Order: sequence, then structure tokens, then C-alpha cells
Amino acid sequence: MLAPKNPLRRTMLLYNSTDSVRGGVPLAVDFDSPEDYFIFIFQILFATTTVLVAGPVVISILATRALRLQNRFIFMLNTSICDTLVGLSVYYNGLFDVYEGYPSRNGTYNILPSLLGVNILTFLFAQFDRYFAVCHPFIYSRFITRQFVICINIYCWVYNAAHLMVRNLLPLSKAMQMYVFSIVLFQLIVLTKVVMTIKLYVVARFQLDRDPPGSDKDSKKESLRIIIFVVISFLVLWCPSFVNIIIRFLGRGGLTFRNEATNLFAIMARFNAVCTPSVYIWGSPALREAMMRTVWGRVCPRCNKR
Repeated sequence: MLAPKNPLRRTMLLYNSTDSVRGGVPLAVDFDSPEDYFIFIFQILFATTTVLVAGPVVISILATRALRLQNRFIFMLNTSICDTLVGLSVYYNGLFDVYEGYPSRNGTYNILPSLLGVNILTFLFAQFDRYFAVCHPFIYSRFITRQFVICINIYCWVYNAAHLMVRNLLPLSKAMQMYVFSIVLFQLIVLTKVVMTIKLYVVARFQLDRDPPGSDKDSKKESLRIIIFVVISFLVLWCPSFVNIIIRFLGRGGLTFRNEATNLFAIMARFNAVCTPSVYIWGSPALREAMMRTVWGRVCPRCNKR
């Protein structure tokens, strides 16, 4: 077998596979101090909580036809599926000695971290969806169909999968260049999300107040409130990791961590997988009712009676 021409790529491959070949993937901590036990238990609780919060949202929307027919719940479904997968990924990324970077160690070829990219695009399209639904209802009802929204959500997955495939097939130097380009693109997306959040807040604060009272007004106000809270929490929890990545690439320092389990910034970014479905449940009475009927009411009949 021919050896890779790029010595750095060859080093990365050896570094990524040595532990796995000899004795499997080691745990993330050595259990030499109380902090190690805390980190390990926290990761288990965090993964379980994420699955138990985001998973029922997925089941409730899929099992309730009235929710599936609304475009905003299609976006909720897409992000909740992604959040559930993020929670499941923590059972590997958070419990074992995994480092998703360059060079990676026991990594997943950036498959698991790319789930956050699906949420980024979905939130952006959801903001535009709510803007046109509230500010241009006639255009929205004519052109933004349910099939179109489903295609947009599928595009979020296809784009991330294609981007990830290209990065994994390119040589290491080209892959890193593409990674830097994706960071620049993310800056533009973040700026757009901030502008759209301000715009949606202005719409919710002033324009909807002039509309006559009714169920349509309440639905629009509810959807705007949810998307504003979700995007703000996403930006607050993701930006520290993003800033640290930029500082490290500029060569001016930045924090490095032993693995994903001890990476505070990565934990904050993954915490979106709990916050986002929690905001959905808090902000949507229809989703709470569907969840109680389809999930928790069956698990705990006494809760359903209450």
C-alpha cells in the first residue's frame, strides 16, 4: 500500500487510529480526581436530558397531523431531530477520549459536530419564514407551501453532508482552508441572524399590535416569540466557541482542551440541544398538549389525567 504523500496527513491518520487499534477508545477522564467523576456524570446526565427533551418533541410533531401541516412546526421538527442526534452523540463524544479537530483523535470525521451546522441553517431559514409569514402574508400563502418548506429543511442536511464529504476527501491542507472558509461563511450567517432577530422583534413589538385580535394574531405572536428566544439562546451559547476558534486560527492564543468532554465551549454549544426544544415546549401550548397526549400521557397516565 502506498504511503500518503503528505507527511502531516500521514501523521494525522496514525494519531487518529493508534489508540483504537491497540485497545479501543479510552474514556474521556482517568478518574484520578473528583472533577473527573463530575465530568463523566455530567456528560451522562446531559446526554440523557437532551434525548428526553428533544425526542418527545420529534414524536409529538410526527404523531400530530395538525402540527405537521404548519410550516413553523416543520422547522421545529428538523431542529429537534438534530438535537436528539446531538444528545445521542454525547454518549460517545462526552464519555470517550475524542477530539474533533486537526489532527483528530478517535474522531468521527466531524460528522457529529456537523449536526450543529444543520441547526444554524434551519434557524436562518426559519427566521425568513416567520418574517414573510407576518410581514407579507399574501406572498407567503401563495408561494411558501408545505412542500417548499420540507425541501428547504432537506437542503440543510444535504448541504452539510456534501460539505462534510468534500472536507473529508480533500488533503489536510485543503481541508483546513475549506474549514477557514466555512468559519468566514458562518460570520456572515451570524450577522444575518442578528439583523433578522432585530427585525422580527420590531415586527412583534409594533406591527402585530395594530392587527385585530384573533387566533391568527396569537399564532403569529407565539411563533415570533419562539424564534427570537431560540436564536438569541443559540447565539449566546455558540459565540464563545466561535470566538475561541477565530482567536486560535489568528495565532494569538485561545484555549485548547484535552478532548470534547472537557471542552467548555463545545459543551456550551451542545447545550443548545436542550435549550431549543425547551423553548419550543414553553412557547407553544399546542405542542405541550400534543406531547402530553402522545408521549408523556402514555408513559404516565396519571399525568395525562391531571
